[in-house]
Amino acid sequence: MSKTIDLVITRTFDAPRELVFKAFTQAEHLQHWWGPKGMALTVSKLDVRPGGVFHYRMESPDGHKMWGKFIYRDVVAPEKIVFTNSFSDEEGNIIRAPFSQTWPLEVLNTWTFTEEDGKTTITLHGVPLNATEEEQQNFVDMHGSMHQGFGGTFDQLDDYLAQL
Repeated sequence: MSKTIDLVITRTFDAPRELVFKAFTQAEHLQHWWGPKGMALTVSKLDVRPGGVFHYRMESPDGHKMWGKFIYRDVVAPEKIVFTNSFSDEEGNIIRAPFSQTWPLEVLNTWTFTEEDGKTTITLHGVPLNATEEEQQNFVDMHGSMHQGFGGTFDQLDDYLAQL
């Protein structure tokens, strides 16, 4: 592979770190901004602690539903969240991505939160977990799309934080 497999995205928000961290860890906040633009989020389960799960449904305006799942590995409030992310079914079982048979089943994510002058910078670091070479290559090939998707999601977070 010519490009690095790791996905790294950094974004700065005009809000204090404690508030941004809560936006990532509390259902009453997540439901307002998490997910692709235009998708409605329903939080099925949220238990932010090592071994805990965030299980959620995203629904498009035309009624298409997708489920996702985080399994938290490490949580250091308000500094860091480490979790695996996957697509799931309604019961929370890990499944293949609806858009690709070669998308990694799980992605290991580390999110760090740093604050300077009242602004919070989030650094997202993601890498496929236990992925085949083909799945790793698909992940690399999708970096541009993931940057775009997280950009839209983070735009929604920006708008939401501005309302608080």
